Amino acid sequence: MSSSHKLVFPGKLPSLNEFISACNKNPKAGGRMKWEDQNRVEWFIRSQLRGVRIKKPVIMVYTWYEPNRKRDLDNISSYGRKVIQDALVHCGVIHNDGWKQILGFSDRFYVDRKEPRVEVVIMEDE
Repeated sequence: MSSSHKLVFPGKLPSLNEFISACNKNPKAGGRMKWEDQNRVEWFIRSQLRGVRIKKPVIMVYTWYEPNRKRDLDNISSYGRKVIQDALVHCGVIHNDGWKQILGFSDRFYVDRKEPRVEVVIMEDE
């Protein structure tokens, strides 16, 4: 790997179940939820990764710090990865989130009751 970039934002994103529930109640509510979450993530991308434009394929390492162990791991990360990767594309950090741009990703999970957050390390392939 040649270089890496780190993104950190406080709090947690909704779970996949919360997103599905919003969509089931009203498709517009699900779309609005994703739009709001993606805008929040984009704010942190613009403030922390200002000017970063990655041309090479990347591997992404997600670290999820939850306030407790109530949510299932896949429920935490599924919706969150989608929102984060779409936000990275929208902000121009990566060109796309397809197979050619993202070689893979991994998730790690921890409990931090005082400071729940999401940390993302984007590693450029050589």
